Amino acid sequence: MIKGVAGPNAVRGFCAVNQPSLPGAEMDVMACLWNSGPATARAVREALLTRRPLAHASVCTLLKRLEAKGLVARRKGDAGKAFVYTAAAPPAGTSRRLLGDLLDRLFGGSGVALVTSLLESRPPSDDELEQLESLLKDLRHKQGRRERVRRKRRG
Repeated sequence: MIKGVAGPNAVRGFCAVNQPSLPGAEMDVMACLWNSGPATARAVREALLTRRPLAHASVCTLLKRLEAKGLVARRKGDAGKAFVYTAAAPPAGTSRRLLGDLLDRLFGGSGVALVTSLLESRPPSDDELEQLESLLKDLRHKQGRRERVRRKRRG
């Protein structure tokens, strides 16, 4: 059984290179497949039930549209007539594009404003704070390395 769809995946944005913006319902279906792996239309519908109740035919239509865009692949299931759908596009590129779009549209390109808003709306746990501190440490280290390389190149 598929677990629920996570995160604010109804945000519109660009999906794959040369792909048009995805409507919220299509993005929710993609998020379901990314988070849970291959699934039948029925399993996708059940996973989306609390977030976005849809008729079975609507889920099938969304999956067909995503397949036509090259974002979803389907294969015949092991039993019965149901198809099993798999995300053909990785979530990383999509989430980067969505986040970049959100950053520009809502936060005027300010990463600090975006992170501040995120942390204020969903305060991190102690474990998450440690992970964030580690991430900042790594970023500072990488930035220092880049600066040293630039200085070497200049002179």
